[in-house]
Amino acid sequence: MTTNTARVLDGRATAAAIKTELTERVSALKAQGITPGIATVLVGADPASQLYVGMKHKQSEAIGMNSIQRELPADATQEDVEALLDELNSDPTCHGYIVQLPLPKHLNTDAILERIDPAKDADGLHPTNLGRLVLNINGPIDTPLPCTPRGVIELLLRNDYDLKGKHVVVVGRGVTIGRSIPLLLTRREINATVTLTHTGTEDLGQFLRQADVIVAAAGVKHIVKAEDVKPGAAVLDVGVTREDNPETGKSKVYGDVHPDVANVAGFLSPNPGGVGPMTVALLMMNVVEAAERSVRA
Repeated sequence: MTTNTARVLDGRATAAAIKTELTERVSALKAQGITPGIATVLVGADPASQLYVGMKHKQSEAIGMNSIQRELPADATQEDVEALLDELNSDPTCHGYIVQLPLPKHLNTDAILERIDPAKDADGLHPTNLGRLVLNINGPIDTPLPCTPRGVIELLLRNDYDLKGKHVVVVGRGVTIGRSIPLLLTRREINATVTLTHTGTEDLGQFLRQADVIVAAAGVKHIVKAEDVKPGAAVLDVGVTREDNPETGKSKVYGDVHPDVANVAGFLSPNPGGVGPMTVALLMMNVVEAAERSVRA
């Protein structure tokens, strides 16, 4: 086939719709005297991290949220970082926050992330919140949810893709996607069936060819190829690989999904422009929901 057949799942447009909804919810909270506050903790001056944090604050301010930026020098001690997190945990104007990763190597990242108040866990990846999600198959969700997995699901649902009864094959076993998205997909309200694969899976193609939905999040360039995709399947590219060009000195970003998949898939979430914008929108949704829960408490 020489022409693309896949319907593009536009993460930017879908995220914009979510942010419009959040603007209304933020206005309703302000009318009750609550301004949802989102904070970021940045340790060091990594340019990519600074850019990413700045983008989050710009978008949160655009929907009316209170933006709190906290920075520490690269040589900050474990005690310095934990003291800052304790401040945010007790700050009533902060309803949710993230610690921007990666942290400097001398810091204990796991201990720092566990220091976050689970109720203010904007990323939705605190061990307590993941544990509650493991236990909660049927009941209403009243804890922050993992942003990127939630973004994948919202992108499909808001484009009228029904996941009930579908076979979802996830490629990648990282906490951000691979280990957490099955917890959401197998809840009874979604009711999908999940196969979790990874770079150590033998004959990965045999699993991919069975999939109604592929979520590619291994961080391996073009690990999902057209010949391994069932015609009409929904394919979401979440993985990122950077390759340096020795001649130009510049790096290029590649996704996990080969471009030729567009000729086979029925739905395709590209990278960039797919799940990435959704992750930021769902990060803000976690904080707005935390603010709403604080009003009901």
